[in-house]
Amino acid sequence: MGTARAITNLAALLLLLSVSPAAAAERAHGLSAFGDLAYPPDFDHFAYANPDAPKGGTFALVGWGGVTTFNSLNNYILKGDAAQGLELLFDSLMVRATDEPDAVYGLVAESAEVADDGMSVTFHLRPEARFSDGSPLTADDVVFSFETLKEKGHPIYHQTLRDVVTAEALDPATVRYTFQGDLVRDLPLTVAELPILSKTYYATKPFDQTTLEAPLGSGPYLVDQMMQGRTIVYRRNPDYWAKDLPVNRGRWNFDKIRYEYFRDRTAGMEAFKAGFYDFREEFTSKVWATEYDFPAIRDGRVKKEVLPDETPSGTQGFFINTRRDQLKDPRVREALDLAFDFEWTNRNMFYGLYDRTQSFFENSPMKAEGEPSEAETALLQGLGVPVPEAALGPVYVPPKTDGSGRNRELFVQAGKLLDEAGWTVKNGVRVNDKGEPLKIEVLMYEPVMERIAAPYIKNLKLLGIDARLRMVDPAQYQQRLKDFDFDVTTQRYSMRSTPGVELRSYFGSEAADIDGSLNLAGAKDPAVDALIERVVAAKTREDMTTAARALDRVLRAGHYWVPHWYKGSNSVAYWNKFSRPETKPKYDRGILDTWWFDEAKAAAIETTKPSAGAAATEEAEPGSIRLWLILAALLVAGIVVTLVMRARRRPKS
Repeated sequence: MGTARAITNLAALLLLLSVSPAAAAERAHGLSAFGDLAYPPDFDHFAYANPDAPKGGTFALVGWGGVTTFNSLNNYILKGDAAQGLELLFDSLMVRATDEPDAVYGLVAESAEVADDGMSVTFHLRPEARFSDGSPLTADDVVFSFETLKEKGHPIYHQTLRDVVTAEALDPATVRYTFQGDLVRDLPLTVAELPILSKTYYATKPFDQTTLEAPLGSGPYLVDQMMQGRTIVYRRNPDYWAKDLPVNRGRWNFDKIRYEYFRDRTAGMEAFKAGFYDFREEFTSKVWATEYDFPAIRDGRVKKEVLPDETPSGTQGFFINTRRDQLKDPRVREALDLAFDFEWTNRNMFYGLYDRTQSFFENSPMKAEGEPSEAETALLQGLGVPVPEAALGPVYVPPKTDGSGRNRELFVQAGKLLDEAGWTVKNGVRVNDKGEPLKIEVLMYEPVMERIAAPYIKNLKLLGIDARLRMVDPAQYQQRLKDFDFDVTTQRYSMRSTPGVELRSYFGSEAADIDGSLNLAGAKDPAVDALIERVVAAKTREDMTTAARALDRVLRAGHYWVPHWYKGSNSVAYWNKFSRPETKPKYDRGILDTWWFDEAKAAAIETTKPSAGAAATEEAEPGSIRLWLILAALLVAGIVVTLVMRARRRPKS
């Protein structure tokens, strides 16, 4: 599987990796990073789920990451491009509560106990746990899953599980993991979140190969049907063994979940207007501002909403590949930041909908502000490794321009930085002492981002940089990211409320040398590595926040990206045939797992359809000729591959 697609379905693993014993050496029904659990042992259901929600209906969506395709149903290896939604097939020992920042509760495991010294964790499995074929799920399957993922899975598993030494089946219902090293806080939750594979199934199937055969899992859904690269449908397993557990009550309500694949955002949008699928999250500000005024919205058949997003807003930006010789100097990278005019872009392209991202932990308490606190200063000065001088003073903040698109003062500042870095202007071109021009290629695959990159490239050229946009097809884009074959590219990562070992994958020196890793910038800084370990090892939320702010300072001083923009909300639209609980989970959309199909609303849509004459106009609705024209156009155009992930989210434009 391609890097991004492998990582897509690791989202739960990368978003939930911090834990310490809730009560040392005692069985607990859940685990949290700093010991507190909101739900008692006898809780009935999550507060954001409706236990009386009806089951039924279909929920159809374009994949969370948008434009994509697939050629494999194996989402845990590097090869191939896996279908979205495959995580629905697999259970884990414990499952996240999305109204808490970092807590998980028993699923396959009814309880867990962490050793007094934190060097091991023991899980006690539910005897009723079953795979979808009815075979028992035992400790042997859990051990097999760990060993297989670490040895044969995507490289990110090997990195994440490097300090998990062994998994041992003490008996069919008990498994113990043993750890090594000093940074063990994360590891109980790391292994609690691993997908559980069937040892018997893979005894006759090669795990490390792509396949279009539906794998055997133990989760709430099964693969129902698929059309390679175009559609995959999952159906709810009526015999799902865990459907009545507290962690699942009121969840997984749709009989079917269908993912549709489109060659670009425009085709996907037109299909949504035609009712070909039900739900769409909009990542393009221009589309949100200008294209969500079609008849189905005006008459209420489609709802348009902005949902609050209380999670850190992620790290979207132009990531700069420091593996390239011309981009190794942080002064060059800072100059690239000075050339980007966000204020002009926001006003002219985003309808003023966004704020400028400043921090790798934007929209969270972990964002560094102003001068470092005493605790941050003490931490930075006591790391025992060199720390950039800039990280010890006021934190770096991207410049605010006058919005003209050509801010002379910033151009002068950027020019001085390039001069200092040895790139001087000769005949209008930046060259080094060998006379070689400063060349920068911005790699992209989505045409919608070209409107943003083009003015930026124009500004780079005004600085004498030989800058150009390189638009490639999604398959080539994905391969070039795997190989780190780019100068600058746009990417967005998810950050979470309790960061942990996933930070090694984003910014750690080891990850910089792993093909297909998430460290696109190639950051290799001992101070970054040391601070990541401090975040991972923190015993209290206060200590974690201090370490994260210090890490933010060092990363921002390194100028590994040109930060983009964010907004603390999610823009969604959906055909009005669903209902949902009154309470939304604080740290998740909660759509796939807590909404339900509302027959009365669906019937109302049918009764309010326009007349047959209106249906033949530009605003045709589901089932009209327009839909078939869209589908025909898609077949002619073909389906192409793109980059999707939940830890690696789709860039907002």
